[in-house]
Amino acid sequence: MPWLLIFFLTPIVEMYLLIEVAGYIDAWPTIGLVMLTAVIGVALLKRQGMATLTRGVSRLESGQLPATEMAEGLLLAVAGALLVTPGFVTDTVGFTLLFPPTRKAIAAQMLKRVQVHSLGEGMRSGMQGGVQGDMRRESSNSNHKDGPVVIEGDFERRS
Repeated sequence: MPWLLIFFLTPIVEMYLLIEVAGYIDAWPTIGLVMLTAVIGVALLKRQGMATLTRGVSRLESGQLPATEMAEGLLLAVAGALLVTPGFVTDTVGFTLLFPPTRKAIAAQMLKRVQVHSLGEGMRSGMQGGVQGDMRRESSNSNHKDGPVVIEGDFERRS
């Protein structure tokens, strides 16, 4: 129920604020201000997104689960949607999600409510709360209960 209320009240609050601000500084400066916050927000989003992606890839390459980076990526996607939505309340929430300490705190709270499972044989699973687990594969294939590991793929014969 609270999400439904937020869904309906947000546009009403946004329209009210836009009308009030336009009453003080006129319509064109208000439109310019909304466009400026969108452009600045998208530029910051690009920078923060690339930094988060780079951290996630490096964690993945080192054999760790990038759960925190995935949660932050989701929050950055929400921030991007809020920043391109016209309005001052959505811009404020979007910029709050772009601020790294706030985003990391929200991501940590999200991961406390989620149980993370790694997929694949020989990987650890059932990690709680976004704990950065180890995803290195076991070195021996002799412990497989179902027989040998089958890797599917395509090939092309060249003459």
